[in-house]
Amino acid sequence: MASTAANTAVPSCPVPFKDVDDGTVPEHTPKDEFGDLVAALPRRHQSILELRLFHGFWLPEHWIPGTIAFQRRFSPRRDDVVLASYPKCGTTWLKALAFAVAARGAHPPAAGDHPLRRLNPHDCIPFIDEIFAGGEEAKLHALPSPRLMNTHLPYTLLPDSVVTGGSSCRVVYVCRDPKDMVVSLWHFLRRAEPELSFAETFESVCDGTVAVGPVWDHVLSYWRASVACPDRVLFLKYEDLLLDTGAGVRRLAEFMGMPFSAAEEAAGDVEAVVELCSFDKMKGLEVNKPGGGTAGRYKAMPRDAFFRKGVAGDWANHMTPEMAARLDGVVREKLEGTGLAFA
Repeated sequence: MASTAANTAVPSCPVPFKDVDDGTVPEHTPKDEFGDLVAALPRRHQSILELRLFHGFWLPEHWIPGTIAFQRRFSPRRDDVVLASYPKCGTTWLKALAFAVAARGAHPPAAGDHPLRRLNPHDCIPFIDEIFAGGEEAKLHALPSPRLMNTHLPYTLLPDSVVTGGSSCRVVYVCRDPKDMVVSLWHFLRRAEPELSFAETFESVCDGTVAVGPVWDHVLSYWRASVACPDRVLFLKYEDLLLDTGAGVRRLAEFMGMPFSAAEEAAGDVEAVVELCSFDKMKGLEVNKPGGGTAGRYKAMPRDAFFRKGVAGDWANHMTPEMAARLDGVVREKLEGTGLAFA
C-alpha cells in the first residue's frame, strides 16, 4: 500500500520556509571551512557589525563563509526567484508581495489563514546566504518549486550559475532613495545599539564603508544587469511601489511568470495582495508587534524592527539640507552616465 506522502502532489506554489525547516543539525560549517580566508581580509568595525572587504564590498564578517558556499554550491532551478536588495530598501515588503503573488493559487490573499497573517515575511522567504552559512542546503532542497529566496549581496557576488544566463532563474531587485535608506538603517541599528549616532551612520554611507557598501556599487550592479538582461533581472524602485502598488504587483507577477488572469483581475485579487501586504496590515499583525519574537540568525532583531514607517521623504526629519545635498551629490556623481537617477 502506497504511503500518504507518496500520493501527495508536490505543491505548485512556494511554501513558507519556516514550515519546512525541521531544525536539522547542519552537516558542515562553512565558518570553519573558510575561516582562514575570512581572517586575511581587510577589516573594520561598524556599529554592531564586524565588516570585511570582500571583492570590493564591505560584508558583515559572518556573511562571507555563507557567501562563498553559496557561490560554489548553489544549483538553481528553472523557476527559482531570487529577491535582492540593499538593506533597508524595502526587503520585507518585497518578500511579502512576492510570496503573496506566487502562493495565491494555494493561499488566496483574502483568506484568513494566509501564511503572511501568522508569519513574518522573513519566515516565509529565507536569506539564502544564511542557509549556506549554516550548512543547511538540505532545507533549501526541501522547498518545492517555485522557490523564493532572498539576498543582500550585490549582483557581482551572486553565483555564476545565476548571473551567466545559463539558467532561467529570475532576480528581482528593489532600491530606494539613499537618503531614506540611511534613516531607516540608523533606526534599525539603534535597536541593537541605542547610542549609535546618526552622523556615524551617515558618514559610513557617504564614504562607502557601510555594510554591503558602497551603496552605489550595489545598486549599479543590479541596474546594469537589468539593462543587459531585462528578461532575467527586474529592477524596482521603492518609491514607485508606494505610488502605485497595484502596478508594481502586476509587473512583479508578469516577470515571475505568474501574470494575473482576467478572472483574477475581475475578482480583485491584485487589490487583495496590495491590502494583505500593506504596511499598516503587516505592522498590525501579532507576529510583527513588539514581543512577537525575532528574525535573523546571527544578529537576531525583534520582528517589529522591520516595520517603522514605510514612507518616502522621512529623511527630511533627520538630516540637514547640507547633509542631504552632500549625499545627493555623491550619489549623482557615482550614477552619472548610467541612465539611473533618484528623484
